Amino acid sequence: LANSETLDTFKILIATDIHLGYLEKDAVRGNDTFVTFDEIMKCAKQNEVDFVLLGGDLFHDNKPSRKAMHNCMEALRKYCMGDKPILFEVLSDQAVNFGNSKFPWVNYQDENLNISIPVFSVHGNHDDPTGADGLCALDLLSCAGMLNHFGRSLSVEKLEISPVLLQKGSTQIALYGIGSIPDERLYRMFVNNQVTMLRPREDENSWFNLFVIHQNRSKHGATNYIPEQFLDDFLDLVVWGHEHECKIAPVRNEQQLFYITQPGSSVVTSLSPGEAVKKHIGLLRVKGRKMNLQKIPLHTVRQFLIQDITLMDYPDIFSPEQPNVTHKVQAFCQQKVEEMLEEAEKERLGNPQTPEKPLIRLRVDYSGGFESFNTMRFSQKFVDRVANPKDLLHFTRQREAKDGMRDEGIDFEALLSRPSSEVLQLRVEDLVKEYFQTAEKNMQLSLLTEQGMGKAVQEFVDKEERDAIEELISYQLEKTQRYLRERHVEASEEKIDEEVRYSHGDVTLHLHSTFPSTQGYITVNTQHEAFTPTQRTSEKQQPTAYTILQ
Repeated sequence: LANSETLDTFKILIATDIHLGYLEKDAVRGNDTFVTFDEIMKCAKQNEVDFVLLGGDLFHDNKPSRKAMHNCMEALRKYCMGDKPILFEVLSDQAVNFGNSKFPWVNYQDENLNISIPVFSVHGNHDDPTGADGLCALDLLSCAGMLNHFGRSLSVEKLEISPVLLQKGSTQIALYGIGSIPDERLYRMFVNNQVTMLRPREDENSWFNLFVIHQNRSKHGATNYIPEQFLDDFLDLVVWGHEHECKIAPVRNEQQLFYITQPGSSVVTSLSPGEAVKKHIGLLRVKGRKMNLQKIPLHTVRQFLIQDITLMDYPDIFSPEQPNVTHKVQAFCQQKVEEMLEEAEKERLGNPQTPEKPLIRLRVDYSGGFESFNTMRFSQKFVDRVANPKDLLHFTRQREAKDGMRDEGIDFEALLSRPSSEVLQLRVEDLVKEYFQTAEKNMQLSLLTEQGMGKAVQEFVDKEERDAIEELISYQLEKTQRYLRERHVEASEEKIDEEVRYSHGDVTLHLHSTFPSTQGYITVNTQHEAFTPTQRTSEKQQPTAYTILQ
């Protein structure tokens, strides 16, 4: 298949989690995302792909800066516009596939545009639709004709996924997609059989079924992820976005008998082991029901090396009782950083595209009586050699920290004194929930819910939705007033308070996780004659054959 470039073979460039604009104000790392996105799109043009498929989080911020949007549009115009003919056609009803757009058709069919490489993308959790109009950054690019945004859902109660049907010669692809949805909500929808994937009625077994999803794949809680077995077993390949660790080689799910590729992010956004895996994008070839995935390494990604050391594992070198033990620990840490810098320099030789300064992370477990030292002073020794001097060294006492959290909950005064890198890992909605769970009785919410308030605060903080809290309060106030009028409650403060306490969490607050950004959402229940809902079966056709080119 790799050598048979025919009119029947789809060539698709796959990438996820590009996070344009991440740390764009950083003096060293500010342009990293833009340079790598340019490399990705250049790779698409050089390989003469049929289209580019993005798995969400094209932008890091919900409201990208003008710089981030400008760099994105520049790359799309530079590499995706031109006279190269498009050799595939769209067979499905585009008014359904792109119904949220004022221009409900694929961009290369617009008579006013000259597109050589179409880009299809779902939205992620960073660039998802927000606000009263439910718009996101991808909608701006879609309106400008530079990108095809698909996989949007208008309902918070059920999900009906209609594929984009593509054909090139004798090869047919059914492209399914779900833009990011809160994991708990989507998990509940799957459990309640409220997720339906439509299939073509004619020759349904002749389609290569490709699915793009942007959710937690690893388990972060009882329902804060999407188990692989929730997905329909007729799928051939799942492109899983949101997870940043690069696991691009397709892995077969032995229960559902489809393959999963996890391209990972193209930029390091957290100093964790998963991000240290080498970054790749994929070149997917599909002919008939067979596929081939070629791994393409990214050369412009900044190197990232991480190492964990536990001081108790080196009793021959130092112990807490020794005099000047802190100086010995500091010298030991400095030696480890020097070794990582030397390793990074060896890897960088021969590749001028790789940024000069690497990311280095040394995590030191100082349990057992050892003391930490000033990390800022230590980092000053490497300020001209690493890209992240402020986050170079990180002291941990993992067991003690976990025990303390379980017994005492969140200490908000202590929280403010933590390093910024730790605070950024906490979820805003979790802090709101913890606050009201530990608050005194007279500080408890009586009209609003903790979940609704948590979501609104998250919108306010993470996505700069200035009206999120005000809209939540207005929405809930109007809903409560309507409920009180319907029950003909006496217009006295005591009666109203009593009725609100009685109904809290019941009729007036039964929002299905609804808050201002989901206002106006309606339940879509449209049956398309060309499609039929899937039936989950225990049997599966012959598994898709694939190969991986290194």
